[in-house]
Amino acid sequence: MTPAPVHASGEITFARTTVHRLGFGAMRITGPGIWGPPADHDEAVRVLRRAVELGVDFIDTADSYGPYVSEELIREALHPYPDGLVVATKAGLCRTGPDAWHPVGRPEYLRQECEMSLRRLGVERIDLFQLHRIDPLVPAAEQFGLLRELLEEGKVAAVGLSEVSVGDIEAARAVVPVATVQNLYNLSNRSAEPVLDHCASQGIGFIPWFPIASGALTRGRGPIGRVASELGATAAQVSLAWLLARSPVVMPIPGTSSVVHLEENCAAAQLQLSPDQFTALSGAA
Repeated sequence: MTPAPVHASGEITFARTTVHRLGFGAMRITGPGIWGPPADHDEAVRVLRRAVELGVDFIDTADSYGPYVSEELIREALHPYPDGLVVATKAGLCRTGPDAWHPVGRPEYLRQECEMSLRRLGVERIDLFQLHRIDPLVPAAEQFGLLRELLEEGKVAAVGLSEVSVGDIEAARAVVPVATVQNLYNLSNRSAEPVLDHCASQGIGFIPWFPIASGALTRGRGPIGRVASELGATAAQVSLAWLLARSPVVMPIPGTSSVVHLEENCAAAQLQLSPDQFTALSGAA
């Protein structure tokens, strides 16, 4: 049997759970502005099922995607979930309309959203429950404390954070074990480099959202374009291959609403950058 392409990305273990490092981000299977249902419901379902066929065993979503639409589609497409499939979700952002996101970290709200995600996903325990943002209007220790309660109660198997600093990570770890961190990071935006380095030193999974680089780096004979031409690959595939080569704790989650685009992204796991290509890309931004 031919191995699934995603298996070439390698594995990572967090909180006693092992998955392949190239996952799928389920934000884009919703409507415009991450609001409402997708334009093509059946294609969204096909994308989720095809992702699993290609070897994806880590799917990242959030209560705020839709809101609720992404979680509901994941259950419709994949429940009962295949053995080994990890579905991670998030809470802590409230939606008031398309492209509108507002941090809400009150413990009672986070608990409510955890309970509702359990129901929408059709599970008794969430594999990875992430704080989508730290609410600046609520003491951070209260938000971390609620995550610890959910972990101790067995409602979640592991806890993660999103868009945090090294200081935030360590403040949270004083209260609750942190399995993963999800920050904006790609070849053209490396502002989270110190966070990635800290995660690597501490054995924390690092999930880069918006993992595909954009802008001048990707165009024509720019650095990514040149490497893509050398490898017969796309700029998106090169961006993902660089992330996988950057550190063994990196877990990219490219998302799409198209099966064709999904297959292209998953094929990136099989792309091998030479040391010279990796160095050239790393020095480009």
